[in-house]
Amino acid sequence: MQGQPVHPGFSDRSSPWPVVAAVLVGCWTVAVTVGTQTGGWLTDQVLLGFGRDRLGWLWPVLGLATVVLAGTPALLLALLPRSGAVRATGRAWLIGALALGVLTLLRVVPPVHHEAYLGALAGAALIGALAVRWSARRWAYPGLVGSVGGPAPTGNGDTTRPQATGNGDTTRPQATGNAEPVGRRVRQPGPVPLLAVAAGLALLLPWAWLGALGGLLETALALLAAAALGVLAATVLDAPFWSPFAVGRPPRPARLVLVGGLVAGVALLLLAAGTGQSGAQLPALLTLPPVGFALAALWAATWRPTADPATTNPATTDPATADPAAATRAVRTATGWLVGLAALGPLAFTDPEEISLLLVGTRDIPFWVAAAAGVGLAVAVVVAIGYGVLLARPTARTPNRRVAAVTAVVLLVAFGVVDLGPGQPGLYGERLFVVLRTQADLSDLPAAAPGRAGRDARAAEVYRRLVSTAEQSQGDLLRGLDRLRLDPVSYYLVNAVEVDGGPVVRAWLARRPEVARVLVSQRLRPLPAPAGQSRGTLPKPAGPEWNIRQIGADRVWSELRATGTGIVVGSSDSGVDGTHPALRGGFRGGDDSWYDPWDGTRSPTDQGGHGTHTVGSAVGRDGIGVAPDAQWVGCVNLDRNLGSPAHYLECLQFMLAPFPAGGDPFTDGRPERAPQVLTNSWGCPPIEGCDQRVLRPATAAFDAAGIFVVAAAGNTGPWCASIDDPPAPYPDVLTVGAVDDQRRVAEFSSRGPVPGGSGKPDVLAPGVGVVSAMPGGTYAKLDGTSMATPQVAGVVALMWSANPALVGDVTRTRQILRDTATVATPTYRSDSPSDACGAPSNVTGAGQVDAYAAVRAAQQ
Repeated sequence: MQGQPVHPGFSDRSSPWPVVAAVLVGCWTVAVTVGTQTGGWLTDQVLLGFGRDRLGWLWPVLGLATVVLAGTPALLLALLPRSGAVRATGRAWLIGALALGVLTLLRVVPPVHHEAYLGALAGAALIGALAVRWSARRWAYPGLVGSVGGPAPTGNGDTTRPQATGNGDTTRPQATGNAEPVGRRVRQPGPVPLLAVAAGLALLLPWAWLGALGGLLETALALLAAAALGVLAATVLDAPFWSPFAVGRPPRPARLVLVGGLVAGVALLLLAAGTGQSGAQLPALLTLPPVGFALAALWAATWRPTADPATTNPATTDPATADPAAATRAVRTATGWLVGLAALGPLAFTDPEEISLLLVGTRDIPFWVAAAAGVGLAVAVVVAIGYGVLLARPTARTPNRRVAAVTAVVLLVAFGVVDLGPGQPGLYGERLFVVLRTQADLSDLPAAAPGRAGRDARAAEVYRRLVSTAEQSQGDLLRGLDRLRLDPVSYYLVNAVEVDGGPVVRAWLARRPEVARVLVSQRLRPLPAPAGQSRGTLPKPAGPEWNIRQIGADRVWSELRATGTGIVVGSSDSGVDGTHPALRGGFRGGDDSWYDPWDGTRSPTDQGGHGTHTVGSAVGRDGIGVAPDAQWVGCVNLDRNLGSPAHYLECLQFMLAPFPAGGDPFTDGRPERAPQVLTNSWGCPPIEGCDQRVLRPATAAFDAAGIFVVAAAGNTGPWCASIDDPPAPYPDVLTVGAVDDQRRVAEFSSRGPVPGGSGKPDVLAPGVGVVSAMPGGTYAKLDGTSMATPQVAGVVALMWSANPALVGDVTRTRQILRDTATVATPTYRSDSPSDACGAPSNVTGAGQVDAYAAVRAAQQ
């Protein structure tokens, strides 16, 4: 009994509802895909902004939800309608949804391990392509044109099978009913892949201009992953997909481009949603779907129905140009090239760790990624329209091979010119931070004499022991790294080495007996243009600001005659604008008071403004600083608000033993020039490569050297146990939270408890609406524990200025600050006991610092 025929066309002869259903399912699929992808990325950014860990289950759950919500209606389209085009539509969308579900699972790999993610993406895409090809036979519907040159439809929608001849050959399909057979003249396939390469290179131009590559291995894996995605797309959008959109009497290439391109665009949207880590897939959502129309035009270029092929003169026909299988292979190759090159831009030219709210700035990585995606979208639309007009008109002629080759070569040269010219050429891979097992023993230091001289002698002995330990334990490792040309950089404050290398080098290092662990040291990729300098908009304060009055610093100046004279405060931050009127007079000067390991600047500068604001709150004049007559020294450990274990350590080493510009920290350090107090309004989260222990030897060394370290608690409240990024949880630093002008703990202020049982935060200071200096001689009002921390550093400067014998006695100074603190009002996330953080002291610490009471206690 003969089964029910399948109509190859997009319209069902009995009902238009399958077409309507396909349109609704397509709109639904786009909405679900875009909604889940943007929602998941925003969730990641909110968690990151609050300092919370990524939800490991988030992307697998979103992927499963997309498979169910988009895949179920696609499955119904693939099985139920009689229309071959509708069923091909459902099949493509179903495969795309399943691929999205599988590829989304890979986002459980942390962004810091980008090489591992790219390798997994390449493998999953290739396995997916093999699975699709293996299952293709199960989707071969009776009467559905499976490939170019397959059975041709007849006028009544039925098809005939080829009839066997006596010698085993087959004859051409014969028409049934009253329909005439529709033959196909296959055009020259050679230009088609070249046209696809040209289009793909055009889509890469914005990324070459506005993006930057990672490391060598990272770039190679990105190329492999993009190629694998191209193979997967070519397998999904193969001849069985396009065939139903190309039939009809008279044949309409425009319908193939418009309808087939639209359906292909939705399928590519699904594949794009699984391409890249959280955030990196968003540009692909814009640039890949329009590629579907260009692919449809390329298919139309090789697949134009004409008159009865029986009338074709074999003597004048080139067998290569008339080979349907060759044409199919050519367009399949074109699909792989075009989709692969389109996917390569977001995969290779963006760093997933930098597409985040952590990088604040008006023209930072998120801005340039959005710009590249916008330009890429415009290029994709132009390519789609241009190829549609060029290749899909009934009278259109495909450009010959030479024209296509010249176009591809010109665009390849343009890609190189753009990358080497306005682009950011070179490789900018992450480095590795290697922590050694042996750390300096500082437990038996001799007792120091009170005051500045005793502290200087103690700092010199700590410096000597640290350097000696590093030199003795790093020798064999450094020789091996030099032989491999991995550009090692040694550190002594934490006995560690930073090197080039990827997963293979990391595995080799981790197996060495002298190595404790290997972390990733973040390296920023360059921007196409400077991010711009942050400036404030407020006028110069007329007198002491409210926060200065709230902690009683103005009374210390007027009544206790202590202003910070003789004390030096060190700041590791985004930099300092040394020309600011409120800060210019306080710079210590000399050749060892400024260090910039990022850009090598020789005088105090600041692009981000964060460092200028914090130094202003510590030692600024004109009513903004707590200790206006103290001096300051600075180091840049943040670039565009992002750091790394190595850069944090470079600045901390400079603070322990300053050295002149171009000097060697191991041999040219001057511990007697170390600042007495350090203010640190930063933390090193896992996304930057730090773990909980990495900076612990550094703060222990400062404590042993008698250098007072103040650190911000962080802005990840009101969650409990949110003081977790080094160095804030360490017991030998004074950790500072924030209060408002009503002495209420700011909701954003991080809370304890911390691992190990140390009470954190230690004290609080004003951190809501604090006015201080900004680059360019301006002022601004900012919120954060970053603003509270330098005020406490300023109070320590006042205490040690008022009683020089207390200099270096960090234990006694911490106790005075806690004992003299005033009551602050705690705030909680909710009324639930679980949000009480165990005790009010885990929210308020000892209370708000009282500068007046602390200085009086120091004098006594």
